[in-house]
Amino acid sequence: MKTIGFDSKKYIRLQSEHIKERIAQFGGKLYLEFGGKLFDDYHAARVLPGFQSDNKIKMLLELRDQAEIVIAINAGDIEKNKRRGDLGITYDKDVTRLIDVFRSLGLYVGSIALTQYANQPSAEVFEKRMKALGMKVYRQYRIPNYPADVKLVVSDEGYGRNDYIETTRSLVVVTAPGPGSGKMATCLSQLYHENKRGVKAGYAKFETFPIWNLPLKHPVNLAYEAATADLNDVNMIDPFHLEAYGKTASSYNRDVEIFPVLRTIFERIYGECPYKSPTDMGVNMVGFSITNDEACCEAAKREIVRRYFKAACQKRQGTAAPEELPKIELLMRTLDIEPECRAVVPAALEVAERMGSPAAAIELNDGTVVTGHTGELFGASSAALLNALKVQAGIDHGIKLISPTVLGTIQTLKTDYMKSKNPRLHTDEMLVALAISAASDENAMLAMQQLDKLKDCDVHSTVILSSVDDGVFNRLGMNLTCEATYENNSLYHK
Repeated sequence: MKTIGFDSKKYIRLQSEHIKERIAQFGGKLYLEFGGKLFDDYHAARVLPGFQSDNKIKMLLELRDQAEIVIAINAGDIEKNKRRGDLGITYDKDVTRLIDVFRSLGLYVGSIALTQYANQPSAEVFEKRMKALGMKVYRQYRIPNYPADVKLVVSDEGYGRNDYIETTRSLVVVTAPGPGSGKMATCLSQLYHENKRGVKAGYAKFETFPIWNLPLKHPVNLAYEAATADLNDVNMIDPFHLEAYGKTASSYNRDVEIFPVLRTIFERIYGECPYKSPTDMGVNMVGFSITNDEACCEAAKREIVRRYFKAACQKRQGTAAPEELPKIELLMRTLDIEPECRAVVPAALEVAERMGSPAAAIELNDGTVVTGHTGELFGASSAALLNALKVQAGIDHGIKLISPTVLGTIQTLKTDYMKSKNPRLHTDEMLVALAISAASDENAMLAMQQLDKLKDCDVHSTVILSSVDDGVFNRLGMNLTCEATYENNSLYHK
């Protein structure tokens, strides 16, 4: 079993308590900028063993009677058809997905903030569609030279030009499909409008990483740098916190760079700034909930390696930011880690070399490593996945789980009718074949029942996988990495 290093219950309790305190500090109304993902924070779950990916939602559910949600989306991102890297859907579609999820959990979604609005045609179509669905949509306009021209920003021609977002609850959570969506600008614009209306309101930031009370070079904080290598984020000591309190706190470049501007904005709105440092603005109890630092360090190192392989594959595919891979390689050297620290990497490479064909390896939650290679019936990923299910179920390796008749029928469908050149079963096809066999075979049924146990298991492939296999591992909640090479030298890869 993997060692737990984080207490989720303690975290939810502490975080809820401190948000309530912050609401009270500002007289009963707080705009809370939510960084990261609200209910599918898989990065945090990987680097903090024991952190549940929906911890933030659980915390909000503790405050559901006080909270409403505003979803910010950048009009420029709608125009560019920007997509979430993990889900593959556009930001505008993710807004509707987020609304549905929040509502299904009993959380109130009050409105949508359309930020950086400049009459973009796609943004106008999105706005009309959302209003037709009964959502309130408010426009937040572009401000020239934002945020440097503070005099313009904090004026009726700056924040004052934006629509005032009507809110009804004491905690207004501003979230978004991804970074650069204008969450902070939406919060500050609202403070300006609330102040003009005589309403006392405050601002705070809920950002999980970097963890302010962990050392700057702690593996968990460096894993955050690896995760944001494409944004060129850099962890740094908060100089304002050090000057104000004589204590070191970990922050990152964007917060440190923007703080003098934020401080001036606060002073222009309120006459004084309620915070002395970027760290003061945050509400982050993650560091107080770590129970096993060593376990978190090891998990963070594996995550950095995972990011390394992902960046290497994206470079091979021509989609990586130029600075991304070199930066992650530097982080690996800083921590003196090699790709082989993930046990699945050397295991897969050894099988591939021995068998002369692509291979895959899966590390089960008890530390057992299971492998598979490309054969006549299955691709390497399918073979490894099937072997892992056998081990989990205690089924002898020699027992056939899928009926030869079922296999033959699927292969005939693929090659004769679907005109595929590859008769081997992908992971999705193998799982369908297993499910069909489970209707009449107890072993197949037992193997299929093990699928949930593969969640959080590491996987490594010696070749870049198809989107189909990649998607199956993602839906199973497994942590996939691939060598940055294709199975063949074709220019076109599905």
